[in-house]
Amino acid sequence: MKINWFPGHMKKTMAEIRSKLANIDVVIYLLDARAPISSINPSLSKLSQDKPVLYVFNKVDLADEARVRELAKNYKGAKCDYVVMNSILSGASKVIKQKILSLAKEKIDRFAKKGIKTVIRAIVIGVPNSGKSTLVNNLCGKAKAVTGNKAGVTKMTQWVSIGDNIEICDTPGTLYPNLEDQEVAKKLLFVGSIKDEVVADNIELALELIDMIEQKYPGLLKTRFGDDLSLEGIAKKRGFVISKGEYDLDRAANAVIDDFRKCRIGKITLD
Repeated sequence: MKINWFPGHMKKTMAEIRSKLANIDVVIYLLDARAPISSINPSLSKLSQDKPVLYVFNKVDLADEARVRELAKNYKGAKCDYVVMNSILSGASKVIKQKILSLAKEKIDRFAKKGIKTVIRAIVIGVPNSGKSTLVNNLCGKAKAVTGNKAGVTKMTQWVSIGDNIEICDTPGTLYPNLEDQEVAKKLLFVGSIKDEVVADNIELALELIDMIEQKYPGLLKTRFGDDLSLEGIAKKRGFVISKGEYDLDRAANAVIDDFRKCRIGKITLD
């Protein structure tokens, strides 16, 4: 079973991002804190490598914050910085604005010497469902970008002003044409960055998710599902019965994936 998802609008978005970068001062790179390393799109990284980058480890409320903060330390340098946050919270906008202005300080100071208060332009990029539009709405203080807890809601780029002479470009989530690393693809699907409809058999995926969590967080699943972590055992505990002696494995598989996404199992980071 190979997981791959690269609809036409993603190819168009990549071209738009490439064309806009010449006039961009700061790149805001959103990463899902439940799978931050897997959220890094190599194609986007290549495009933004010569620009100051702010890495936003988003949805930390659903993740293993200690693990995320340890990983985030690798994303601070001369032309990059990071924030670990939940973009829904009101205080998020203040921190992001401060970081943007700090990363654009060279340009701000250069124009200030000429007596000009320049506009700083930033672009928000990331994989689908990483929370880009939610962050933009938070920065604006109002709902200007369409949001949704699923991949592929934003279909076009849009510019908004967020005050402090900062303009933000929101972009649709983008993956890359060929997801060669299927471990990465699975993690992206688990966090909802790839549409569930891409995969016909969710039973195999649920078993892989169980295995991943057991390896990283031994015993955590048993608190939620009991000692028997087979899908039959989970279906039995939940009462997912089709008929006498036959359990609904599809429903059990969906329950495992949904419980992970909604943090019912616990705060987990798959890397």
